[in-house]
Amino acid sequence: MQETKIVLSDREIPKRWYNIMADMPNLPKPPLHPATHKPVGPDDLSAIFPMTLIEQEVSTEQWIDIPEEVLDIYTLWRPTPLYRARRLEAALSTPAKIYYKYEGASPVGSHKPNTSVPQAYYNKKAGMKRIATETGAGQWGSALAMAGSLFGIEVTVYMVKVSYEQKPYRRIAMETWNATVHPSPSNLTNAGRKILEADPESPGSLGIAISEAIEDAATHSDTNYSLGSVLNHVLLHQTVIGLEAKKQLEIAGDYPDIVIGCCGGGSNLGGVSFPFLQDKINGKDLRVVAVEPASCPTLTKGEFRYDFGDTAGLTPLLMMYTLGHDFVPPGIHAGGLRYHADAPLVCQLYHDGLIEAKAYTQTAIFQAAVQFAKTEGIIPAPETAHAIKAAIDEALLAKEEGKEKTILFNLSGHGYLDLAAYADYLAGKLQDYEYPEEKIKEALSKLPAI
Repeated sequence: MQETKIVLSDREIPKRWYNIMADMPNLPKPPLHPATHKPVGPDDLSAIFPMTLIEQEVSTEQWIDIPEEVLDIYTLWRPTPLYRARRLEAALSTPAKIYYKYEGASPVGSHKPNTSVPQAYYNKKAGMKRIATETGAGQWGSALAMAGSLFGIEVTVYMVKVSYEQKPYRRIAMETWNATVHPSPSNLTNAGRKILEADPESPGSLGIAISEAIEDAATHSDTNYSLGSVLNHVLLHQTVIGLEAKKQLEIAGDYPDIVIGCCGGGSNLGGVSFPFLQDKINGKDLRVVAVEPASCPTLTKGEFRYDFGDTAGLTPLLMMYTLGHDFVPPGIHAGGLRYHADAPLVCQLYHDGLIEAKAYTQTAIFQAAVQFAKTEGIIPAPETAHAIKAAIDEALLAKEEGKEKTILFNLSGHGYLDLAAYADYLAGKLQDYEYPEEKIKEALSKLPAI
């Protein structure tokens, strides 16, 4: 019998997170204060983040210890299995070997608890009673809701309105874990009210939801803010994915030629790829591919410049590839990956040529998702279907070239709470949409001059 999956024991969960800032040839430029445009210091962030996370945000130490309390909760689903997609390989008649790390094994069905658990832990230690956050498709909100329930801390979630309406089961999951969920934009914050005054039918965006969550946190002394992607400490926590995958591939006697991850804000891509990028930085021949939607083409069509992380301009200015902080993706877009920019770490690595990027329309990614489901059995989340599409393309290219390649992608979540999107695809209702160049130029023209 051929081996299909490689499973590590609980004892083999990584005990430290890997910090790529220790090895990057160029670090990202510093965040700037939104009012003064001067570099942000710890005191500027202490109103909404616990100091431990602020320290992790700026650390250049290569390895950071994972607290025992966090490791104990990680054992609920970690280590996650590494699968060899033999049935998909056979269906494609490819000489390539395709592996996927299955993060859908977590209680919430995605990779997001890898950071929600430590964030809830550090906020609880700092004495916080509540955390405010945003969520797009709902994976992050679900993850923080679960983590909050485990540590006994309240969670308030501002959910992008179009997802709130399209994905009711994500909302129900959050409420089951005792979170309070609001569709964003809402009438609960100044940021939300301003958006609704300008556009009462606004479908919302992650930038808007972030503005609301930050305002909520900044105006309540017992509340901090938590982000599920983009920031350095978030990507740090996700490196347990790649660290485990490295160990599992070593057991398989293999090493990837290509590492693939879908990319919305960057946590999934960073989590699976950063431990391998450490090898690439040190001379290993390896490709890393970020895959994004054509309707939110941040890396492939955005500009590398300072921009706000939110719509209202409450966050520090970050050096990122951006489509403009007031970018709103079309409501027809069925997946997540809706953020207007990407993590500064991912952007810097892309700018330095260490990462590649591809963009696909949603019909193509759902075709790949259905092919994967029919061969491997798992119905993937629409977000991770982008990575599957890229993996299939690479496997077919290997077939065309007659080359043996090893492909690793992160299956960052299952799609069992996203079946409404599959219903639209199967009914032929999904529309392909590429974000127009003129809209990008218009949005970028409004960015602050730095």
